Amino acid sequence: MAKYQQILVGLDLSEESSQVLDKAAALAGAFGAELSLVHAIEPLTFAYGGDIPMDLSEVQDQLQSQAKEQLQKAAQPLNIPPERQHVILGQPSTEIHRLAKDLEADLIIIGSHGRHGLALLLGSTANGVLHGAKCDVLAVRVHIDDE
Repeated sequence: MAKYQQILVGLDLSEESSQVLDKAAALAGAFGAELSLVHAIEPLTFAYGGDIPMDLSEVQDQLQSQAKEQLQKAAQPLNIPPERQHVILGQPSTEIHRLAKDLEADLIIIGSHGRHGLALLLGSTANGVLHGAKCDVLAVRVHIDDE
């Protein structure tokens, strides 16, 4: 089995993110690896195709600020320093691949909701990360309380 040294954990900052983080912390502990966290935010202009005749930069800034706060809260119990907490803007799987390369990550850990049906097995972000990664990817099955 590979010995992981740099683990990048992609979080969606939902309530279930703690399940992914717990698994990542256990693996990092077992391998003596360094953990980095990432949350990717798609630009609002992507979501709306640029069709909204208004400036969304203030809303985008608020989203990024809130994501940074939530990521800090997630990182705190594990003592992950701010320089290893990344909120990135762009297409999530592409930006996670880029960051993994920059950090020389040898493992990416992401959550998977495991919804029914083959197309929904991983979810679009998890599926994109899995299929374009240059390193190992671990998809952690998260359980939602109402399942």
